[in-house]
Amino acid sequence: MLVAELIGRTIGELGARRGFGVVGSGNFVVTNALRAGGVPFTPSRHEGGAATMADAYARTSGLVGVLSVHQGCGLTNAMTGLAEAAKSRTPLLVLAADTTGSAIDSNFRIDQDTIVRSVGVVAERVHSASSAQTDLIRAYRTAAHGRRTVVLNLPLDVQAAEIEDPGSVEPLPPPRRFPPADSVARALADVLRHSQRPVFLAGRGGLPYGSELAALADRVGALLATSAVAAGTFADEAYDLGICGGFATPLATELIADADAVVAWGCSLTRWTTRHGRLLSPQTTVVQVDDDPLMIGARQEIGLGVLGDVGLTVEVVTELLGEDENRAGYRTGEVARRIRSEGRWTQVERPDLSTETRIDPRVLSSRLDQMLPGRRQLAVDSGNFMGYPAAYLAVRAPGAFCFTQSFQSIGLGLATAIGGALAAPDRLQVLGTGDGGFLMAIAELETAVRLRLGLLVVVYNDAAYGAEVHHFGPDGADLTTVQFPDTDIAALARGFGADGITVRTLADLVRLTPWLDGPRDRPLVIDAKISDDGGSWWLTEAF
Repeated sequence: MLVAELIGRTIGELGARRGFGVVGSGNFVVTNALRAGGVPFTPSRHEGGAATMADAYARTSGLVGVLSVHQGCGLTNAMTGLAEAAKSRTPLLVLAADTTGSAIDSNFRIDQDTIVRSVGVVAERVHSASSAQTDLIRAYRTAAHGRRTVVLNLPLDVQAAEIEDPGSVEPLPPPRRFPPADSVARALADVLRHSQRPVFLAGRGGLPYGSELAALADRVGALLATSAVAAGTFADEAYDLGICGGFATPLATELIADADAVVAWGCSLTRWTTRHGRLLSPQTTVVQVDDDPLMIGARQEIGLGVLGDVGLTVEVVTELLGEDENRAGYRTGEVARRIRSEGRWTQVERPDLSTETRIDPRVLSSRLDQMLPGRRQLAVDSGNFMGYPAAYLAVRAPGAFCFTQSFQSIGLGLATAIGGALAAPDRLQVLGTGDGGFLMAIAELETAVRLRLGLLVVVYNDAAYGAEVHHFGPDGADLTTVQFPDTDIAALARGFGADGITVRTLADLVRLTPWLDGPRDRPLVIDAKISDDGGSWWLTEAF
C-alpha cells in the first residue's frame, strides 16, 4: 500500500469521525484513503472555512477534528482558522501535503513548519515510509491528549512511497485524568467552608461536569456562572447567572462582583470573562482549578491554584466536606427572586430603538428567543452585533454554544455553524452574524445548501463594520472605509439555493414560522436590517 493510504486508514482506526477540507493534487490520495477508512469527508469552498468547520466540529463533538489541505497555498488559506483553533486549544489534526525535499523551486514551496508554529500550532511530519504510522500516532495523540492543533506535514514523495501493510491500530485510549494534591484539595475545601457568598465559574474544562459542579454548589450555597464558551452548562439550575464577563446581565455583574470567593473550574479567566479584572475585587478569594499548569494564574491573579482534573477535584472536595450540613451561602430567597425576575437579558428593560424600516437588535433577538425551539445550537461571528445573539438567544445544554472568538476574527461564523450542525444534527443550528462577516464567508453558504442543513442564519445587517463605526465615529473620523451600501443579503442567499427573508419589523418574522415548521432541508437566511444601537454595551467593555 501507499503511505498516503496507510495514513488515511489509520486516522479512522484511531477514532476520527469526520474530516473537512479542500482537495487538490497533493492531498487527493490521502483524503480518499480517509474516506475509505470510514471517515466521512466534507468538502468546503475555502480552506479557511474548512479549518473552522473542523474546529467547531471538534469543540461540539468532543472528538479530534481532521482537516485536509493542499501543500503551500492550501495551508496558508487555512491559517486564520488554525490560529483560532490553536488559541482555543482545540484538538485538531491537519493533514497538510508538503513539497518534496528536492523541489526547492516549486511554486508551492514554503517553510510550512515555521508558518504554523508562528500561530501556536504544533508542527509534526511524516519523515519516512517506515516511520509513517508512528509519526501519525504521535501527532494524533498530541492533538487528542494535549488538546493541541497539530499540522502533520506529508511530503509528496513520502506519501507516494510503497510500504508493507503494518496492520491496524487500536483506537486511542482517553487521556489519563489526575486528582489534585491532598493539601491543595483541603485548602479548596476550607475556602468553600468559610465562604459566605461563593460563585462557581465553569469554563470549557468544566463542560463535562455540569451536574457534579451543580451538586457541589448546592451543598456550599454557591451561585453558578460560566465563561462564554461554556454557556448552557447550568441551564436548568435555579441559581444560574448565565455568562460572566462582557455578556453578563447587570444582575450577574452585581452578584459576581460582590462574591467573597470565585472558583474557576476549567476556566482560563480571560480579560473578557473578568471584564479586564474589574469583576474580581481584591477582597475576593479567586481559586482556579485546571489540569494544565501553564494556565493556572496565567491571565488573572489568583489566591489558590488547584492542579487537577475538574471532575476528580469535585469528587475529592465533596468527600473532604464530609457530612457537613448544606449551607445557604449565597442562595437566599432574595437572590432567587431577583434571578427569576431579572436574571436574563430578555427581562432587562431597554428603550426600543426600532424605526419603520429598521429593527432594534435587542427586540429582534428577544422575539427569536421566543420563537425558536429550545433544543438549539448557537454559533456567533464577531462584530458589534455579537452580544445580542450571545446574550439573548439562550442555550440549554452543555456544548450548545460554539464561540470561535479566541483570535477575534470576523468571518468565522458561517463555518462554525456548519461544523456545529454536523456534530449535533439533532439540534436546530442558529448562527448570529454581521453583514461584514457573513459576506466575507458567503461561499460556504453553498456548502450548507449542498449538505441540506436546516441552518438558521440571522444577519444583523447595519451595512457597516459596526465596531469601527461606533468606536471612531464619535471623534469625527472619516468612516467611508467601514460603511457600505445596503446589500440585499436575502436575495444573495436565494441565489445560493437557500431561503432568504428580509426583516425590518417584528411583523416580518411571521415568514420564519413556515420554515421552522419543516422540513428544514436547506438554510434560511434572515437579512435583519437593524437600527443603530450607538455602540453595544459589550463593545464599550471591550474598548
